[in-house]
Amino acid sequence: MTVSGSTIRNVEVLVASPGRTFVTLRITTEDGVVGLGDATLNGRELAVASYLADHVAPMLLGRDAHRIEDTWQLLYRGAYWRRGPVTMTAIAAVDVALWDVKARIAGLPLYQLLGGASRNGLLAYAHATGHDVPALLDSVRSSLDEGFRAVRIQTAVPGLAKVYGVPSKPSTSGVYDYEPAGRGATPTEEDWDSRAYLRHVPGVVEAVRAEFGPELPLLHDAHHRLTPIEAARLGKSLEPFDLFWLEDCTPADNQESLRLVRRHTTTPLAIGEVLSSVWDYQTLIREQLIDFVRSSVVHAGGITSLRRILDFAALYQIRSGMHGATDISPVGQAAAMHLALAIHNFGIQEYMKHSATSLEAFRTSFTFTDGYLHPGEAPGLGVEYVDEVAERYPYQQAYLPVNRLKDGTVHDW
Repeated sequence: MTVSGSTIRNVEVLVASPGRTFVTLRITTEDGVVGLGDATLNGRELAVASYLADHVAPMLLGRDAHRIEDTWQLLYRGAYWRRGPVTMTAIAAVDVALWDVKARIAGLPLYQLLGGASRNGLLAYAHATGHDVPALLDSVRSSLDEGFRAVRIQTAVPGLAKVYGVPSKPSTSGVYDYEPAGRGATPTEEDWDSRAYLRHVPGVVEAVRAEFGPELPLLHDAHHRLTPIEAARLGKSLEPFDLFWLEDCTPADNQESLRLVRRHTTTPLAIGEVLSSVWDYQTLIREQLIDFVRSSVVHAGGITSLRRILDFAALYQIRSGMHGATDISPVGQAAAMHLALAIHNFGIQEYMKHSATSLEAFRTSFTFTDGYLHPGEAPGLGVEYVDEVAERYPYQQAYLPVNRLKDGTVHDW
C-alpha cells in the first residue's frame, strides 16, 4: 500500500562543478517533498550519472518513496550485475535521497529515524601536510587552531617529486586545502619508491609525537601502496608512537593478505575507502583483521547498506571511520554524520571542509564545534541544493593521479 502523497513523481540527476565536480540525485514526491543523494565517484562521475539517468530513474517513477529497503533490494538484485563502485554509488544516491524524503515527511532529523543519537557529537580529524617536517608541524598547529582534536599527518618523501597527500605547492594558510583530482582530459602522474617511504615515515611520526605530546590522536594513510610484508614492517616501526590508525596499508582486494600484517603489528588498521559492499569486508571483519571500517555512505550502497556493514563490524568490536574527504559532497557528508551519530560503534569521522563555492551550492545545517561534528536538527539530511548557484559551474573533467615506480611500472596510487 502506498502512503498518500509519497509516490515518486520526478527523479533528476544534477552534475555541476562548484569547487569540484559533484553528482547529486534529487527525488521529488507527488506532494513536493524533495530528497537528495550524493552520487559522486571521483574521476568517474559521468559513469554514475549515466547509470542513474538511463537505467535507475525510470524504475523509480511511480514507486512509493517510503519503501526504502524494497527499493534497495530492487536496485541491487534486480540489475543482475551486482556490486562494483558505479552500481553501489548509484544505489547509495537513491537510498540516501529516500531516507532524506522519509525524514522530511516525519519532520525529524534523519538520525532520529535511525534510532536517535548515541553520542553528543562526532570526533573529527583534520588533514595536516607538509613538504618537510617543519611545514608539517605548522600544518598540525593550524589544524589545532581550527579546533580539531585529531590529525592525519602526511609529508613529502625525499627523492620523490609528487606524493599523495602533499599539494604540489606549499599551502599559504597551513591548512590542507587541495583536491588531488586534477582538471584535464588525462590523469597526472606521480612517482613512488616504497623503500624510501618506509625509511622516512617513522621519523616524521616521531617528530610530530615529540612536538605535540602523547594525547593528540595521530593518523597516517599509506594509500594502498605497500605489499603485505612492507605494511607489516611499517606498522611495527610505528608502534612506539601510538597511532590512532594506519590507513590502507596494503590493497584489500586480497582480504587474506591482512592476516600477515595483523600477525606482525599491533598498530590499529583502517581499511575500506575503496570497498563497496559487505562482501568486500567478509574476511576482514570475521577474522578481526582490521579495527576501523573506512567506507563512505556514498560508495558502499547508502545508509541501508553501510549500516549493515557496521552492524556486522560491531559484533567484532570494529568501529567506524567513514571516508569524508571533499570528493564526498556536503550531501554525503551529512548522511555520514547522521549515521555516525546513531550507531553504537562509532570511531572517528574524517572531515575536510568544502570550499566556499561548494557551500554556496549546498546549504548545510551541520556544525563543527570544539573538534566535534553534529548533523543538526533540520528535518531530513539538513542540506539544500541551490540550483541557481550550481548551474553557474558546469561539469569539468578531472581525474585522480596515477602512480609509477622509478622504472616506469604502474603502481597503486
